Amino acid sequence: MRNTVKGIVLTAASSLTLAVAANPALAVEATQAPAGALSDGKAVTAVTLKAENGVSATILTFGATLWKLDVPDRNGKVADVLLAYDKISDFETRPNYWGATIGRYGNRIAEGRFTLDGKTYQLPGNDNGQSLHGGGKGFDVQNWKLESVKSGKVATAVFSLVSPDGDSGYPGTLRTKVTYSLDEAGNLKIVFDATTDKPTVLNMTNHAIFNMAGEGSERDAMTNVLTIPASAYTPVTEKLIPTGELRRVEGTPFDFRKGKPVAMGLRDGTDQQIVYGRGFDHNFALDKGVTKTPELAARLEDPASGRVLEVLTTEPGIQFYSGNFLDGTYIGKQGHLYRMGDGIALEPQRFPDSPNHPNFPSTRVDPGKPYRHVMIYRVTTNPR
Repeated sequence: MRNTVKGIVLTAASSLTLAVAANPALAVEATQAPAGALSDGKAVTAVTLKAENGVSATILTFGATLWKLDVPDRNGKVADVLLAYDKISDFETRPNYWGATIGRYGNRIAEGRFTLDGKTYQLPGNDNGQSLHGGGKGFDVQNWKLESVKSGKVATAVFSLVSPDGDSGYPGTLRTKVTYSLDEAGNLKIVFDATTDKPTVLNMTNHAIFNMAGEGSERDAMTNVLTIPASAYTPVTEKLIPTGELRRVEGTPFDFRKGKPVAMGLRDGTDQQIVYGRGFDHNFALDKGVTKTPELAARLEDPASGRVLEVLTTEPGIQFYSGNFLDGTYIGKQGHLYRMGDGIALEPQRFPDSPNHPNFPSTRVDPGKPYRHVMIYRVTTNPR
């Protein structure tokens, strides 16, 4: 049975308990409902945060995954702008990171190996010998604990996970928390918090795949107009590992500073970086660098509908992935067959392979110095 949480706070101890909130008139409503079960019988819960302006976000406990993001266009027509599966079983049997919380390390680490304080750690090599997004048994395929759900002017859902010492080769017991919150204006904030009992490396992000025309639209994401305020990016080898260079975007297909359709430059076979990535699959070094509060990292607009997404982050980089490996074998929402270009990812992050590049922003986390990454998906409409 669907459990509506209006004017009620849900918290988790041994079980979810209820406490009546003071104000019954709430602008953003939080609800939760069963979403299915995993192969081991464990239940997956879906939490929906819905604002009065029509913006709503649905998050699964499996992978602390942003499953749906409904956004109205300039005429009020609502569409889900996220690619994903419909069935929980598909998330489990054919994981593809869509909308998931990524960890311990978002993006790639060369040969799955890094050295910290003189000790070398070996991670699983799940991507042509490289370690990608946690090494194959990362946070995206864990069923997180739902800690609390709350309605109000800002509705929230809090998820937690303990990653033990040695998990996928990483040092330190990591206690993590992901907080999703939606306000009345349609800002979906995601806060990643973690503590460790040993020095470790950490790079958490969200891996949502967007098409602002709407998932399954006749207009694919290549028609979306993308802006990235970055004067440089990190070029990669043929294995998609950064070389360590920061290369200027000026005069290359990687210059998105003034905004242009995603398709522009996507098939430029004269640029070796485009050839390596089979399109765009690169980290952009944001001009803003590391910031205390989230600042703009990317803007994505569907001109036809007017739907606009702004991605803000405290992190210094953002990975732009143009859906190059969507090969027509993935069947997603409403039976839609996903093909190359149907969606793109914009993943705020520290740089890929940072533990092996001293000139990159550090991903080290120490005991007594908690990790925090704050990002925002801000959705609006362009009226013109």
